[in-house]
This record gives sequence, C-alpha cells and structure tokens, in this order.
Amino acid sequence: MKLYSTNNKSKTVNLSSAVLQSLPEDNGLYMPLEISPLPSSFFQKLPSLSFQEISYLVAKQLMGDSIPNHTLKSIIDDAINFKAPLITVDENIHILELFHGPTLAFKDFGARFMSRLMNFFLEKSGKKVTVLVATSGDTGGAVASGFFNQDNIDVVILYPKGKVSTLQEKQLTTWGHNIKALEIDGNFDDCQQIVKSAFLDPELNNSINLSSANSINIARLIPQSFYYFEGYKQLSHSQKNINFCIPSGNFGNLTAGLLAKNLGLPINQLIAATNINDVVPKYLKTGEFNPIEAHHTLSNAMDIGRPSNFNRIMDFYGSTWNKVKKDIKGYSYNDQVTINTIVEGNSKLGYVFDPHTAIGYTAAKEYNTQFKEENTIVLSTAHPIKFKNEIQKYIDFSIPYPTTIQYTLDKQSDKKQLSNNYNDFKNYLLSK
Repeated sequence: MKLYSTNNKSKTVNLSSAVLQSLPEDNGLYMPLEISPLPSSFFQKLPSLSFQEISYLVAKQLMGDSIPNHTLKSIIDDAINFKAPLITVDENIHILELFHGPTLAFKDFGARFMSRLMNFFLEKSGKKVTVLVATSGDTGGAVASGFFNQDNIDVVILYPKGKVSTLQEKQLTTWGHNIKALEIDGNFDDCQQIVKSAFLDPELNNSINLSSANSINIARLIPQSFYYFEGYKQLSHSQKNINFCIPSGNFGNLTAGLLAKNLGLPINQLIAATNINDVVPKYLKTGEFNPIEAHHTLSNAMDIGRPSNFNRIMDFYGSTWNKVKKDIKGYSYNDQVTINTIVEGNSKLGYVFDPHTAIGYTAAKEYNTQFKEENTIVLSTAHPIKFKNEIQKYIDFSIPYPTTIQYTLDKQSDKKQLSNNYNDFKNYLLSK
C-alpha cells in the first residue's frame, strides 16, 4: 500500500511509514494512492460473511501486501471482537450501534486495530514511539484502552479542561503505566493544534519518535470503514437505496465512509450531522469553508471548529464543491433540539439516544421527509451512559447502565494540568 500527502501527491510512502509518522512533513494528511473497488464476488457473498471476515477482506483490499495475511487476520480477530448490531427505530431509519466495545464508543474499532498494527511495525523495526492524542471525548478513552500495556508504545493524551463528560475523563485518566493524561486549559482545537505543532517541531522530533492515534492517522480510518460494510450487510435484503448518517466532528468517521464508497460499497447518500459547530454543513450549502472557534455543547465530541479531515474530503473530490454537495448532505442542530430528540426518542420510540446519536437521528429524519422510500443508517457513536451526568437533568427516565461502568468511575484519576501554550507541552515531553 502506497500513500501520499494531500499537500504533495508526487511523494509516496509505505503503510508502515504513514502509520508511524502519522503526519507528512509538509503538514498534509496521508491518503491511499490507489483504492481499487472490491470484486463483485465480495458483494455477492457479503450477506453470509461474519463481521471479522468482512473486515479482513476490506483491509486486505486496501492494504495489499503491507503485512502478511496471517498477521492481518490475527490483528482483526483480536481487535474487532465485538458486535455492531443494527436496530430499527423508525420507519426506514436504523441505528448501527458502534458502542459495544470496551469503552462504549465507536473509536474502539480504530484504536484497537491501530495499536496492534502499529506494534507489529514497531516490533519489526526495533523502535519505540510516543503516541500523541488530542481528544474531545471518546478518542482518549478508546486509545488508552486499546494501547494499554503495548510494549513499544507510550501514549500522551491531551483533553480540554471541563469539556469532557465525567465518565469520559475517567476512561482516559485512570490507566497509568504507559498512558499519560494531560488536562489542557483550552478547547479541543487547542489540543489538536498542540499535537500538530509537535509533529512539525524538528527539535522535538529529533529527541522523540512521535506518532498520533487521532483520525489524522490513516490507521484509524481503515478499520472505521469496516462497519459501513457490516451495517449495509444487515440491510442487504432491502430493495431500497441505503444512506449513512454520521454524527460528525473531526469528520474522520465520514471520511471512512468515503473509503467504503470508493471500495465499491453502494452508498446512496452520506449525511453529515453536527451541532452548532457547523462549518462543514455551511460549506456544503455555500461552497465556503470558514473555520471557527469551537463552541461547547452537550454533544462534546463534535465541538470542533477546524475539522482536520475536511482536507481528506476535498482530496476525494478534487476540491470540487458541486461533487461534494452531491454525495454529502449536511445538517446541524442546537442543544435544545438534541434534548428534545432524546426525550422524544424514549417516549415515542422506546430508544435512548446519546447526544451525538440524537443529532444523527434528527438529521436522518429530516432527510427522510424528502426521500421517504430510502433506508438511512445512523451511526450511533457512543453509549448514552457516557453522558448521564450531562443529560440527566433534562430527562425523567433512566439510562441503561452497563455493569462495567461503576468500576471505571471508582478508579483514581491520574492527570497533569497544562496551559494551552505549546512550549509548556514541549517542555513536558522533553522532561520525560
């Protein structure tokens, strides 16, 4: 598998380099040089394939001979070892539950696959690496869980002070060993900018081998394409067009959908659903991309005003607005709409939405008022219990309570507070 930078298509690297470096030196993002559609025989047998079999065949199609077949199969069997059930909640609207992994968030798919892939490459090279992660909520917990006790990897997680849920903070600050958590006095965009600055700092990179587990790393996006095929499989008996509605913040999840689409999955429409941090829906309507300072909302994982993966979306479409807006529709909603949807979801549908899935469902419902004869799959990105403290005052019903949660909440946090000044972060890393 060869990959190029979105800022320079003439220079390519192999998958190992892209995964371990995360970002090209020119501050672009790595993209596959070629994406060959899966053969028709794959789609003919898709309904009979297990999730792990689908994941292996999709990964093999993308990654080619980058790693041995038996190693790839072993990585997938170990990483993708939980289900992604499709639940029908409304006429032609279905929820693909991606929160059945260890940290109850869809990012378990990417983090677990990536940690094992990265460790394979590191074992071959004899190197060690420090993984930097900026999180607005679920990424940090998933990475901490997925990378915990990986011998060749240290992890440093940056998260915005006061802007993640109580459970999310516990999930990323209670590990110890090779996992370090930094509470940054700022927002997610500050955290993300610090990480990007670190990768572009020659002095720091001469001292420490750095990599990232954010969706800027292509190894996060590859496994996230798997569940598009799994969701489609579960509706493959339908004769209707199938859309995917994606709660979107940094737009890595939607970019994974574009990978699936380019691999031949017959996705009719991609729907980007977000909160008031709506720079991409505005772009889809106007053709103008104007980043903003992120606003804090109940759906905190989408509180991103400068989504990194927008550049990958542009790369897929050659920055041609008419092509982008044809394939992707954008919707945005405020907290009051989110709360209303959570309340009505329980009373009318008997389903409990987390704030992000609530926004996804609202967008799917609005889209389906125009296109009544199409099926829309909403990607449910997190279990609602992760936002119990944030939404409890707005609801009069209980949220299903997984048995593993109390154990996590009872654990002792281990975190360090830092300003949003890059030099403070740099000095912290160099001191370690």
